[in-house]
Amino acid sequence: MPISKNSTQFYAAYNDIKQRILSGYFSTDDRLREVDVAKLIGMGRTPVREALKRLEDECLLTHQPRLGLVVTRIDQKGVTELYSMREVLEGAAAEFAARRATDAEIDNMESILAEESAADADPVALNLMFHDAIYGAAHNQYLIRSLRAVTDTTFLLGRSTLQSKDRAEKALQEHRQILTAIRNRDPEAASQAAKHHIRQAFLERLKMLREHPGS
Repeated sequence: MPISKNSTQFYAAYNDIKQRILSGYFSTDDRLREVDVAKLIGMGRTPVREALKRLEDECLLTHQPRLGLVVTRIDQKGVTELYSMREVLEGAAAEFAARRATDAEIDNMESILAEESAADADPVALNLMFHDAIYGAAHNQYLIRSLRAVTDTTFLLGRSTLQSKDRAEKALQEHRQILTAIRNRDPEAASQAAKHHIRQAFLERLKMLREHPGS
């Protein structure tokens, strides 16, 4: 059965608006009015209305009294909850990958880390690639769906913890520990290494919040 025009427009609007949210195009002070967003992306109000509702359901947008829809602002309690969930999910993904990854998938992780070691590497982009490789190697669509939602929410925090050179270097070492456990087919070690990695990222995030409390 062909996909309806309405569905196509909804997904186009949803993907466009979501990308603008995650890229920081919209700030937490911007009010996302249906008519304004429709004009911005050049689409009708109906698919935009449906897209905004979906993004609100996904907690990327929040309805505030007298303001309407705004990009969700995450407080320190929310940051703690977010990283706690990431720790659980990333641990599960690494554990599953240690059990289910193919040799080719493991080799792909290795090549990503080789790129991450280069002097001109982009640690933020390669970090995402490495974690995506683990998610795929976990071979569990429901886990991947949950991880994607948590990862998207992490973008709302703004500046990556890996923009600190010291943190990026430590993260690379942590990635290597995760990969070693996956290659050794050691699910428990892989899970613990992944959880440790997220815990260290959380500590770096708290440090950033202390240094820039308003950001």
